[in-house]
Amino acid sequence: MIQQNKPGLLGAVSTLLGMLEINILTVNGIGEDRRGFLLQYPSPEKVQALQEALQHVDTIEIAAFRPPTIFDRLALRHGRRLDKAESNPPTYRFIREELGLLVDFLGDTLVEGGNQLIGIRGVPRVGKTEAAISACVYANKKWILLSSTIIRQTLRTTLMLDEAEDSVFLIDGMTSTSRGNDAHWELLNRVMELPTPKIIEHPDVFLRDGRIKRDLDFIIEIRNQPQDEIGIDDVAVSFSAFDIS
Repeated sequence: MIQQNKPGLLGAVSTLLGMLEINILTVNGIGEDRRGFLLQYPSPEKVQALQEALQHVDTIEIAAFRPPTIFDRLALRHGRRLDKAESNPPTYRFIREELGLLVDFLGDTLVEGGNQLIGIRGVPRVGKTEAAISACVYANKKWILLSSTIIRQTLRTTLMLDEAEDSVFLIDGMTSTSRGNDAHWELLNRVMELPTPKIIEHPDVFLRDGRIKRDLDFIIEIRNQPQDEIGIDDVAVSFSAFDIS
């Protein structure tokens, strides 16, 4: 954290890093009083020397010194940290103007792979499906719509042979619960066991149905404005007004 934002501060830090043969891969302001660095160092001793030297500098305070997480890389790339609600499962909040940050966050998560169950909820027509698909493209992952109304009603009951490998499955919780037949739900149960990410729109409706019992790894919320309320009633009205017959 910057304690005294005086001219030449960044240059002084850069000079110290250069003398220690530590390369700056990325540097960016994070908020109004923080500056983050992604560093490449030749040896642990160089890092230890840097930490000891910075302890005697009054103009800055080291808030964290660690291997970079996905959240650190996003903060450096976009100049701000994710808005995370204190909840279980973890909930990350975005507004429509932040879709670039959202796509990077979700895309980097999909790159990690694994049997993750991710929920996306938001006000109607805010771009939930589009954000999920864009994140799949960012992560260079094949995306499979198991249920959706993005173009026309989609309710899958089978998978092709190559669709179970290295794919991201997208599920519209409202479409599945209101229109899905037994064959569709049998497929959803099989997909839940595959070692690949699943993204569920309207996760509250989907899990409240009770036919699949699994905990979400995290939830993404999308609003047009920070003060917008996300209500199940609004989602239901929007869905029932959409002609998918």
